Amino acid sequence: MSAIRQDAWSSEDDLMLADITLRHIREGSTQLAAFEEVGDRIGRTSAACGFRWNSCVRKKYEAAIQIAKAQRQKKSYMKKQTVTNTHEVHVSSISVAPDEELLSYRQDVVSEESLSIDAVIRFLRQSKGTYQEMSRQIKQLERELREREEDIQRIRKENSKLSKEVSEVQTDYRVVNDDYKALIQIMDRARKLAFLAEEEDEPRSRFKMDANGNLERIE
Repeated sequence: MSAIRQDAWSSEDDLMLADITLRHIREGSTQLAAFEEVGDRIGRTSAACGFRWNSCVRKKYEAAIQIAKAQRQKKSYMKKQTVTNTHEVHVSSISVAPDEELLSYRQDVVSEESLSIDAVIRFLRQSKGTYQEMSRQIKQLERELREREEDIQRIRKENSKLSKEVSEVQTDYRVVNDDYKALIQIMDRARKLAFLAEEEDEPRSRFKMDANGNLERIE
């Protein structure tokens, strides 16, 4: 048996599940056998098919299920009637009654099958409406996605422009800072030169020694 797949059920899978399950009901088989047949066809486990049938698909086919059960009972009755007719003694009962019941059964089958087809058509119309709604939502999401992508591109351009401006400001700051440092150095050197010049302009004091050996300043 194949492992359970993670992908979602499609409308075709649901339709196959309903068709095969209804056929098994009409033929007097079990739903478990129907689930196993569906699972073999679509690659799912019978448990997954049973869960899908009971949780989602079954409620859409209640009328078809009742019809299938009625057909199963009718077939069972016809089989019993056929066995009984083979042991009948009167030829008239054998030639008339079964033919009338068979005609009535065929009419019932045609009517019931028509109802089943109507149910399938309704289901397909509902699926079409759901598909159209999903398509509309997908287009809306795609439009919103394009708008978000355009916003991202615009923001990227603005970010690139701002980064360039910041880089230019940083470059200007480094230039101004270097100029400021050079100016400070020039001013510092000028101050030192001016101080030395002042020292050179000042007259130097002269001293002489007196008779006692002491230094005396000469004006």
